[in-house]
Amino acid sequence: MVKWAVVVFLLVLLTGLFRSELSRVLRIGRLPGDFTFRLRGRVFHFPFTSTLLLSLLAWLILRSI
Repeated sequence: MVKWAVVVFLLVLLTGLFRSELSRVLRIGRLPGDFTFRLRGRVFHFPFTSTLLLSLLAWLILRSI
């Protein structure tokens, strides 16, 4: 269970870091379930759906190897 928590954390981190590139190429980061909101002049982005899709894709790739 700890391994999956680490994987999900890393996917959220990587999705957040490369959000602009991913949104242009794969349209990831603008799916229903990805939340973006402003609070006190800062923009916060939580890509929940994108993270689930990326972790499913990673799981399928690792499962097939």
